[in-house]
Amino acid sequence: MNWSVYIILCTDNSLYTGITTDIARRFNQHKDQKGAKYFRGRQPKTLVYLETEHNRSSAGKREVAIKSLSRLEKLSLIASGVNKADGFYKD
Repeated sequence: MNWSVYIILCTDNSLYTGITTDIARRFNQHKDQKGAKYFRGRQPKTLVYLETEHNRSSAGKREVAIKSLSRLEKLSLIASGVNKADGFYKD
């Protein structure tokens, strides 16, 4: 199965990192507050970062690695050439 690692910019300008096998479904779950508890009290604004071609194990490890980055390091990652999020979901 093909897993993706993603970062969502939220309405409070925070960055949420997660993994999924279906980014469209997961983004909509977050919008409908049926996903992570993180989205209670805030809404997803835009998918700003996407990595694809992971398996479950590598996606989970990459998620942990990204979550350990500072905000500035995450913004740098978002601006990098690895990012495949262009043209994806916006609220």
